Amino acid sequence: MTPHVPALTLNDGRSIPQMGFGLWQVPAGRTAELVAEATEVGYRQFDGAALYGNEEGLGEGVRRCGLPREEVFVTTKIWNDRHGFDSTLRAAEESFARLGLDRLDLLLIHWPAPARNKYVETWKALIRLREEGRVTSIGVSNFAPEHLDRIVGETGVVPVLNQIELHPELPQATLRRKHAELGIVTQSWTPLGQSRTFDSQPVRRAAERTGATSAQVILAWHVALGCAVIPRSTKAERLAENLAALEIRLTPEEVADIERLENGHRTGPDPLTFS
Repeated sequence: MTPHVPALTLNDGRSIPQMGFGLWQVPAGRTAELVAEATEVGYRQFDGAALYGNEEGLGEGVRRCGLPREEVFVTTKIWNDRHGFDSTLRAAEESFARLGLDRLDLLLIHWPAPARNKYVETWKALIRLREEGRVTSIGVSNFAPEHLDRIVGETGVVPVLNQIELHPELPQATLRRKHAELGIVTQSWTPLGQSRTFDSQPVRRAAERTGATSAQVILAWHVALGCAVIPRSTKAERLAENLAALEIRLTPEEVADIERLENGHRTGPDPLTFS
């Protein structure tokens, strides 16, 4: 029996499955197979990007799985070197071609790349694509509060989602509050924090109480925070194990104790400087 995957409502009235399959570092040659296998255990959301080099496999996996297109939620992203209005439109068309899809469920700006200073024009291109019906929903990734304020202030359009690095060592409480104020869904990348807190006391205590693994406890923590989350694995059994974390219920005290593991550690670049 596959777990029920709850959906989070986006500010444009659409919805997104709360847990998805992140395709970062998934080998291109295995992507189609893994996407199809993931649908068999219950996944309906797949998070890709032009940078990942596996959009062809993502699209093939969506076609191979046999599900109606409207039942599979597909995300991809515009990379930093394609920022700018016209360049973004071209990059999106290239992603459509690689995916073999004529519509995307969600298109994100991968990073604000502030030194390039083109993310507002890039955002305007995403708005155009949404207006044309090529993209159903539009959002951002790795945007800080000042980046969000600028694109909303200059266009009046609020992203439906901001995909950010978020794990027990970097719980991003301030940014999550900003998202709540604006009605933006928080989506967590590198949700397990490279396993650095698996042996911490709060995680181990919750694992012992629930009979879950440390990874499942941390994924359940993301869900308890109200975040969407996109763990990655190349093993079918681990994909199922991750999805089973949706059945785990942490206590408010456990959620708070895990959040207190914060130390500011990032596994990836700083959005304020990375361009």
